[in-house]
Amino acid sequence: MMEISTSKIGVYICHCGSNISGIINIDQLKEFTSKISDVVIVKDHKFMCSDKGQKLIKNDIESGLINRVVVAACSPRMHEFTFRIVCEDGGLNPFLFEQANIREHASWVNLHDPIGAFEVAKDHINMAIAKAKELKPLKKLKVNVEPSCLIIGGGIAGMNAALDLANEGYQVYLVEKNPTIGGHMAQLDKTFPTMDCSACILSPRMVDIARNKNITLLTYSEVVDVKGIVGNFNIKIMKKPHYVDQIKCTGCGSCLDPCPVVCRNEFDLGMTSRKAIYIPFPQAVPEQYTIDMDKCIKCGICADPKVCEPEAIKFEDKSEFLEIKVGTIIVATGWDLYDPTELKQYGYGRFPNVISSLQMERLLSSFGPLLGNPARPSDLKLPQNVAFLQCVGSRYYREGGNQYCSRVCCMYATKQARQYKEKHPNTEVYIFYIDIRAFGKGYEEFYESTQREYGIRYIRGRIAEVLEDKEKNIIIRSEDTLSQQLIELKVNMLVLSCGLEPNIDSAKIGSLLSLQKSSDGFFMEAHPKLRPIDTLTEGVFIAGVAQGPKDIPDTVAQAKGAASGASSLMRKGEIEIEPYYAIITEHLCSGCKICQSLCPYGAIDFNEYKKIAKINPILCKGCGTCIPACPSDAIEQNHFTSYQLNSIINILKNK
Repeated sequence: MMEISTSKIGVYICHCGSNISGIINIDQLKEFTSKISDVVIVKDHKFMCSDKGQKLIKNDIESGLINRVVVAACSPRMHEFTFRIVCEDGGLNPFLFEQANIREHASWVNLHDPIGAFEVAKDHINMAIAKAKELKPLKKLKVNVEPSCLIIGGGIAGMNAALDLANEGYQVYLVEKNPTIGGHMAQLDKTFPTMDCSACILSPRMVDIARNKNITLLTYSEVVDVKGIVGNFNIKIMKKPHYVDQIKCTGCGSCLDPCPVVCRNEFDLGMTSRKAIYIPFPQAVPEQYTIDMDKCIKCGICADPKVCEPEAIKFEDKSEFLEIKVGTIIVATGWDLYDPTELKQYGYGRFPNVISSLQMERLLSSFGPLLGNPARPSDLKLPQNVAFLQCVGSRYYREGGNQYCSRVCCMYATKQARQYKEKHPNTEVYIFYIDIRAFGKGYEEFYESTQREYGIRYIRGRIAEVLEDKEKNIIIRSEDTLSQQLIELKVNMLVLSCGLEPNIDSAKIGSLLSLQKSSDGFFMEAHPKLRPIDTLTEGVFIAGVAQGPKDIPDTVAQAKGAASGASSLMRKGEIEIEPYYAIITEHLCSGCKICQSLCPYGAIDFNEYKKIAKINPILCKGCGTCIPACPSDAIEQNHFTSYQLNSIINILKNK
């Protein structure tokens, strides 16, 4: 890398097509920038991130014309890494680069005020140049990468990612909080638009997981602690007690009938019962039993050797803790169904014949509560007419719902309506909707054929009120917004097509892994277009509905992408990490240990001999939490130092 003496700054202004140049006068901005001290070159290009734009910068570095680079363009989240590579390729330390965001922060927020946008852009360029003058070369740190991966969540996303990595030869730890893998897909009867049997697709995958020698399957387990950094994550996992020896248990089921305790079956959403000792569903993997100790009365019947010949019952069973080291992590925590109870106008929880879409899914299932023959919960009679209501909890801009579209609801309602008509052709089925969103491959054709061939009636309008008559029928009051007619319709059963929400445990997992969430509550990707499976915590990837609502094909595709991202990182054997970390000025440190107690990454130790704090640059993420807390001003964050910040402030004060 070239030696740095006095600052010779090159400023490169991007038009971003017309995103910037359509609002801001680039020629005037170049003229302003050229007058700033230490700026020796000012150039512009329609797309600075293009090959030609990058070559402008690289050629000027190689010619020795500049020794610092400022690019005025879009957000650093988009292309900071791109321009750092350009600097490095040209022989310049990549951390002698600064990016001024004049798109999101200037032109886009001042679309109708070109003069204001121009003034803001001037400020951002001035600030970037001021900081660039104070930048120091930094050296990247290298760490070894463990060739193993932790996957949190054993649904269809977690399973596909696990199999892909295991088949490449990596050790995989698949952690699932429930006693079996399979996730919500195990509750489905068929999948749209092909109407394949869900169990037929899922069950072989579940068996493959259990058989694969490179996969350590940890069901009924939870991740309780995560330390370390990319390549070297130290994970603590709690294996909850099954109270049944998982090695001795043969899954014979001889313990079921003698068990006197009957309780609610969560897998069937309370529409069937189970015993205190149970397997969640017939195709469960693993196929060993678990005792629900919250329901068990400890009568000891199941422990009798005449009942359990292998003597697998372990009432003294306790939680176990497993510590592992992995190089990468994939989060596939899945989703929970929106609870429509809070939307009082729809009668869910008050009227027995108002059910959720997932309850309908179980009623349609051949291994569900009614073996695939849906009936009214109130009297178990066949409904002669059924209505579906879309967007329950989704696209809802008032209190009690979510603003986003859950994507799958239009299609699963169409699928369920079609299934019901196949079983009972003479019944009437209605779907109340706002807009039908049939976005995937073959989905529009599936929707159209359902109307044409099955006679499903689609009514555009949100239901305003739901009532119940003496026979427990459901009275619906709505409006057909296409014909502008008020509607009062009596049906035997109403199905609420509920949206998807982040899994209830996602907040805890996000805290353990320092993952950010977007406004909808799902995990936020590093970049929505360029890095949709990466997170801002390096080495941690997201897949499936943990990242946002999506259907099964998109979930599987994203899981494969996450597996590929983890694999490419582990394949390197070692990885460079950005040298952003805090630094202790030893003679100022008073040894108060305040910083140590606040560090979210456990990166600060204490030197008992010197009585001062010591920062591990490998563990430190440069978050800056410790800096304002230090009473002695003994901590600085490299690449974001006080003198760099002061240079920016002084520029603005003196403009």
